[in-house]
Amino acid sequence: FFFFFFFYFFFFFFFYFFFFFFFYFFFFFFFYFFFFFFFYFFFFFFFYFFFFFFFSCITWEQSFTMGAYKYMEELYKRKQSDVMRFLLRVRCWEYRQLNTVTRVPRPTRADKARRLGYKAKQGYAIFRVRIRRGGRKRPVTKGKTMGKPSNQGVKGLKFERNKRSVAEERAARKAPNLRVLNSYWIGQDATFKFFEVILVDHSHKTIRRDPRINWIAKPVMKHRENRGLTSAGRHHRGLVAKKGHFAMKSRPSVRANWKRRNTLSLRRFR
Repeated sequence: FFFFFFFYFFFFFFFYFFFFFFFYFFFFFFFYFFFFFFFYFFFFFFFYFFFFFFFSCITWEQSFTMGAYKYMEELYKRKQSDVMRFLLRVRCWEYRQLNTVTRVPRPTRADKARRLGYKAKQGYAIFRVRIRRGGRKRPVTKGKTMGKPSNQGVKGLKFERNKRSVAEERAARKAPNLRVLNSYWIGQDATFKFFEVILVDHSHKTIRRDPRINWIAKPVMKHRENRGLTSAGRHHRGLVAKKGHFAMKSRPSVRANWKRRNTLSLRRFR
């Protein structure tokens, strides 16, 4: 009796012990495995997208609707990143080896050029211009004003127009049969600034037949860059940054406004 009792007792004891042991072992093993797997998966997934959208300032909806040009635009907004610093440094080295004004087969910043009106078809041309940085020293002999008031200065002067406007002027002088459409910045170093200017052949049939660009073929659009009609020209004339009552003396132009305010008009029947 005792023999069968101990036999059944140890039998059922070991049976239940191993049964529950393996059962709880596999249960907790799979439970913790799946738990940590999904935990780490969602953890890295969440923080990856969080830092990506936080540092790039891109919404969830934009991430699925952004095209290639939009990615290029966002990349150029972060010029202090390692990628852009290296890329701009290498490009500036290349640009320094070229001529001051040189024609390029395609725009360096395709997204920016297209936003400014460039089309990859006949009649459009891209010129890269190198402009020396710094102010404008007064062109007097030996740095002397020769009798003029000393507070006129020689070296502390600034040119009235911006560098991009000067780049447009030099590109138009290089290609007198083309007309300036717009321009944009592509890089700079300690000595130079580099711009690309979009020029249009107003006599080309492709341009004259396109209703979106044939306005540039009008006679009044000759030498737009010399009369402050381009985007850079409007900037240095104060027509972009100034709005409202701040621009009361800037429109339609500074000289026209001054002339209107200083002209005596006696209205009478003659």
